[in-house]
Amino acid sequence: MVESASGEPDDGAAEVLDRPLPDGVRRRVVQIVSDGFGGLTVSELPAQLRQYARFTPTRRTKFAGNAMATALEGDPLFRQRIGERLREAQPELTGALDAGSPPPAADPLDVAAAAYVLRPTGWVKLVTAAGEEAQRADAERVDDETRAELERLREELAAARGQTKAETERLRAELESAKKEAESMHRKLRGALSDVKRGEAALRKAAADADAVRAEVQAQVSAAESETRRLKARLGETEAALEASRRAAREGRSVEDMRVRLLLDTVLEATQGLRRELALPPVSVRPAETVDAVEPGRMTPKDIAARALSENDPAILDQLLALPQAHLVVDGYNVTKTGYPTMPLEKQRLRLLGSLSQLAAQTGAEVTCVFDGAELAAPVLLAPPRGVRVLFSKPGVTADELIRQLVRAEPPGRPVVVVSTDREVADGIAKAGARPVASVVLLKRLSRG
Repeated sequence: MVESASGEPDDGAAEVLDRPLPDGVRRRVVQIVSDGFGGLTVSELPAQLRQYARFTPTRRTKFAGNAMATALEGDPLFRQRIGERLREAQPELTGALDAGSPPPAADPLDVAAAAYVLRPTGWVKLVTAAGEEAQRADAERVDDETRAELERLREELAAARGQTKAETERLRAELESAKKEAESMHRKLRGALSDVKRGEAALRKAAADADAVRAEVQAQVSAAESETRRLKARLGETEAALEASRRAAREGRSVEDMRVRLLLDTVLEATQGLRRELALPPVSVRPAETVDAVEPGRMTPKDIAARALSENDPAILDQLLALPQAHLVVDGYNVTKTGYPTMPLEKQRLRLLGSLSQLAAQTGAEVTCVFDGAELAAPVLLAPPRGVRVLFSKPGVTADELIRQLVRAEPPGRPVVVVSTDREVADGIAKAGARPVASVVLLKRLSRG
């Protein structure tokens, strides 16, 4: 049996609390244990509390509250030591509790917490009474707060009613003003519609006038072309007469030949004046430019002629990569498992990427190598070689889908070459405008160096 400070048996130790410790009392008990904690040595502490020996009282209260309450309840020796620290810290309160007459002016929660630690006779009643008192105090506080809140809400309601009334009056005034403004806008709209109708009629008249002027101009152009043809014919006749007059002059003909020469000069000057007046533009389109053909520098992957090349000839790949702004997309594992399937995946990747780096340096083409992320057990740490973009597909996305996304991202007309033996991939990217190439073609080209 636990003894009191006087050495006599402590009858309070036999009492048992038949309900949970009230929250307010429990917080004060934890604070008492935390304050007395620092006055004990490590060996005097229960084993489960020794890890908190170096904590400050605040940290002990925050992190070890449950552990201290459990130790205090289950370890009578620890409770006795905490009680001794409490007697040293609060001699008046503990003395009054030992005498069986707690101070009337003391906080009920402090009295209950001290009684819970010291366990004097009747401590259960003190703890129970403190809990009930705390509940009454909380109920009174909540009641006061509820009354205050109710009063505040009533004031806010009255203010809101006044504000609502004022707002209603203001909105009514604004509504009347809006109605007047709407009527004015309706009148303006009707006037604007009338203006629009008049404008549309004027526009139709102007379009008709423009069509008439256009027809007149076309007729004038036709007449001018006819006159030009007539003058050209007359010019031909005049040139023929000139040539005859020149021959006659050389042969010493009469003055009549000179009159013909004068007439020719007059016709030529009239022709030149007519050309200046009509301001005919020079011919900018040549007949040869109307013939449909492929000019140098405008070829696409579909224009590469393969009449003299086998489908597996690496020269086809050289021709494709020689196109301007060519983009080579490689299905990585499709190529490596075709060329060197027995090697580990890591060495497959390194070998392929090294060869692609040399190819990019030789051709100057943009090179992207795609690997299936589903083959990876962990993230790959590698430095992409110079000139090669390395991509792994995300979880749930295959390398084939990533290749299709890359092809769709390119602008129409750019040469895109996809290396893969997968027929589904080849058919899909061909529909998107890219050129499929078998993996064996790339392997042959890389082995050539």
